[in-house]
Amino acid sequence: MQGLRLGTRGSPLALAQARKVAAAIETAQRWPDGWVQIIEYKTTGDQVQDRPLAEIGGKALWTKELDRALLEEEVDFCVHSMKDVESARPEGIHIAAVRPRGDVRDRIIGAESIDKLKHGAVVGTSSPRRKAQLLRPRPDLKIVPIRGNVETRLKKVESGEVDATLLAAAGLKRLDIVAGTAIPTEIILPPPGQAVIGMECRTNDTMTQSVLTTVNNQITYDCVMAERAFSRALGGTCHSPVAAFCVLEDGDLRMRAQLFSEDGSEMVEGRAMFDCGTYETPEELARSLLAKAPQSIRRLFSAQ
Repeated sequence: MQGLRLGTRGSPLALAQARKVAAAIETAQRWPDGWVQIIEYKTTGDQVQDRPLAEIGGKALWTKELDRALLEEEVDFCVHSMKDVESARPEGIHIAAVRPRGDVRDRIIGAESIDKLKHGAVVGTSSPRRKAQLLRPRPDLKIVPIRGNVETRLKKVESGEVDATLLAAAGLKRLDIVAGTAIPTEIILPPPGQAVIGMECRTNDTMTQSVLTTVNNQITYDCVMAERAFSRALGGTCHSPVAAFCVLEDGDLRMRAQLFSEDGSEMVEGRAMFDCGTYETPEELARSLLAKAPQSIRRLFSAQ
């Protein structure tokens, strides 16, 4: 048998995650180092850095080149940050496995907390969710778009181009970067899929699926698939400020979710408890939140 070919983006974080997955598979299969071959692809999301994702095509900008490589059998599987993967995937592609979830919190860079930001501070983020979550308690803040990899965004704070930014704690840790202060999830709820590394292969490739299953974390898989079911039922896009976080507690999955208006002035929130592998309840939660949401929120979702 030849080694597996792993497709990934070429950013420092994407490569760090790909190497972690490759090492885990090689250990689980007792394969020699390098048996999983990492193949880098440049995605449109990497190439276009001067505009928010929502303006130029959304999350598919991170995945379409890798999807093509997978479906055309250039690679055997792809590794993604699950928060960047659209909730509806192309036919023929299967989310086969995920690694254990990392720290789901966002970290604030440039201040000790949101409260400690100076009045009128300029905060760089291209995330509609983060924008709404920042403006809700601090409508005085000026939110400006900011793109680029983790190091680029850190440099924009260091240079004074922006006063602060928010970055995912899990991504910083995977790059061995110590920066900023973690914000509790009670204050900033993460987006669906945050801090989860996922592996996709072709639906009909049962051999690769069986290999990937050996490094799957089933609890994380159940949680992230429930979050994705919630997102799908909303019909959200990159313009939609949505947060959802699912955990396993006492044998049940428990989800907390929030939908925001663009400026964060309006928000609806809900919670649900359900069995592992059950997606009807997260879908019902999505529909119930949309039903009670004001028009300023509903218009940001297609399933209204």
